[in-house]
Amino acid sequence: MKVKVGLGLLILSCFGIVLVFDVHEYVTLAAAQTHYAALTTWVAHFPLQAAGIYFTLYVLVTALALPMAVVFSLVGAALFGLWWSLLLVSFASSLGATLAFLMSRYLFKDWVQHKFGTHLQRINQGVAQDGAVYLLSLRLIPLVPFFLINLLFGLTSMHPGRFYIVSQLGMLPGTLIYLNAGTQLLQLRTTADILSPTLLGSLILLGVFPLLARWTMAAWHRFQLYRRWSKPAQFDYNLVVIGAGAGGLVTTFVGAAVDAKVALIEADAMGGDCLNTGCVPSKTLIRIGRLLHDLQHANTLGVHTDGSVRIEFTEVMQRVQQIIQQIAPHDAIERYTKLGAECIPGRALIRSPWSVEVNGRLLTAEQIVIATGARPLVPSIPGLSDVAYLTSDTLWSLQEQPQRLLVLGGGPIGCELAQCFARLGSEVTLVEKAPQLLIREDPEVSDCLMRHLQDAGVAVLINQEVVSFHHEAGVQSVKIQQGTTTQTVVFDKVLLALGRVANIEGFGVEELGLAQTPDHKLAVNAYLQTSFPNIFAVGDVCGPFQLTHAAGHQGGYAAFNALFGRLKKMRVDYRVMPAVTYTDPEVARVGLNETEARAAGLAYEVTCYALDDLDRAIIEGATDGFVKVLTVKGQDTILGATIVGLHGGELLTQFTLAMQNKLGLKQLLRIIHPYPTLGEAVRYTASTWRQARTPSWLLKVSKSYHRWRRG
Repeated sequence: MKVKVGLGLLILSCFGIVLVFDVHEYVTLAAAQTHYAALTTWVAHFPLQAAGIYFTLYVLVTALALPMAVVFSLVGAALFGLWWSLLLVSFASSLGATLAFLMSRYLFKDWVQHKFGTHLQRINQGVAQDGAVYLLSLRLIPLVPFFLINLLFGLTSMHPGRFYIVSQLGMLPGTLIYLNAGTQLLQLRTTADILSPTLLGSLILLGVFPLLARWTMAAWHRFQLYRRWSKPAQFDYNLVVIGAGAGGLVTTFVGAAVDAKVALIEADAMGGDCLNTGCVPSKTLIRIGRLLHDLQHANTLGVHTDGSVRIEFTEVMQRVQQIIQQIAPHDAIERYTKLGAECIPGRALIRSPWSVEVNGRLLTAEQIVIATGARPLVPSIPGLSDVAYLTSDTLWSLQEQPQRLLVLGGGPIGCELAQCFARLGSEVTLVEKAPQLLIREDPEVSDCLMRHLQDAGVAVLINQEVVSFHHEAGVQSVKIQQGTTTQTVVFDKVLLALGRVANIEGFGVEELGLAQTPDHKLAVNAYLQTSFPNIFAVGDVCGPFQLTHAAGHQGGYAAFNALFGRLKKMRVDYRVMPAVTYTDPEVARVGLNETEARAAGLAYEVTCYALDDLDRAIIEGATDGFVKVLTVKGQDTILGATIVGLHGGELLTQFTLAMQNKLGLKQLLRIIHPYPTLGEAVRYTASTWRQARTPSWLLKVSKSYHRWRRG
């Protein structure tokens, strides 16, 4: 900090010297013309020293953005000749610009990141992708002040080496023009004489040239990309959507709502994973498990049941299927047909960028959206194929409850189902390779959840790796290793909850040559376009989130960009993406947690509110949990919120709304909540933040004022 202050004072001192001693009065065109003969004589006698001093002064002038660079350029050309001055000025100006770039980064970048860090992410992504092109264009146009370019790019993530090289190339044409004019120094009246309207227009066209070249290259790339196929003269549909999960359904809904002709193709069941094997069945089972847990602990409320509480697992699974069937009409063919879409059961096969085959029928469409989702990961572990393993897809066919259930994976799915089956009466062992459950969450979140899993009877084994499975004499077991220590766990069924793999095989992606990410998802840009601009992807097949509501969120953007992209395209907005793990207590988060903020180098503050202080939580007997909010240091701007507690997902909505609308904790403090409700936890968290930031001197003044009022 002291070094920054010192550097800032040094720069201000240089400006002060220039202003106080009117240095700029000595570096004018008239002064240069007056002293031209003396300067020429000096250069003739001491050429190397003169060149060195000139080079050093030019670097300082450009680094400090002093208003002398134009005159320095003209004088340099007059004294050293066109080509020697070009060598000196081009390197000196680029070096000075880079020094200004580095000073801006050193002095201001931390403050700017602290103040606007979350808003600069998109700018930094753009600079990483196209920054060199834009910098070159700005350098070629002398209308844009170079010192401003230096300062602004210093606040971005551009590498200094790239900045220097692009600046060296970009400033060369303008430098040459000024230096050429400088060879006629004595004939110039003002610096404005250098740039005629014609010359200025030429420079502007030169500056636009990199952008035109980029657009031309993009057009050539599109030509090369599509030239293998013949584009239909007309299309059967505006939009063909492949996959009727959350992403595909929202895409179809939006398309049909704006009266576009849409075809929706689904190879399996409408509603996708969420309805049939994911969100709906798992939350139904969790609800039943929570009810059983409440009944078993009813005596703490003074309620005593006669005899033991038991479950009929077959009836439980029937209930799961009943709920699926009850919700299914929301995603049914009939509903989307009534909206105006054509729903086609069958397996899609992309034949060209504009055609999809289904059931032997070829559909043509101007735009295609891929929403094929993902499937559970089945790892390559020795012996796994010899044992009875389940995934989140196949679990729901169980008719007999496993007495001993092994769960692999301590992510949201693994934790939810491990706790649920333990409450239903299974003997559950959960194995996680990472050092904590829910590896993306803060450690205290994981610790709280682990306590509750263990209270439910789950044996949690973290930081342990599965070595092999064995099936001998009708007994199934797994060997687990931690360091040099191994142990064996016997089980009846094993549930694989180790993540999901994008469905990108078997429907023409490989033949078409769509680009993929290193983790084998479809690569998309900020507009959800694949490597073929008229083919989009949404949901788990492209990521970055494997969440039902994230897929639906993307579906709306994909539909808009596909149907109206020629008029306007919208970048998909991921800034505020909530997520919930439906354990008991629930783990809900939106935005950054402390682990992520620390890794990003952000300046932040933490406010925590424990639920054992909340009246409604005490009434519900759900006091183990907390609300944790991250704010920008010194401000009430919310960077993220984590809630661990009863109905945490419902409480999270207030923080999600606040972040989406850029409301701070001060605004949340003003919300009136009915008493007693869990929602009051949000206001108490905001109140905790406010109390911690009330200046002590203000309290002293208030105390003195009230003492004076008492007389």
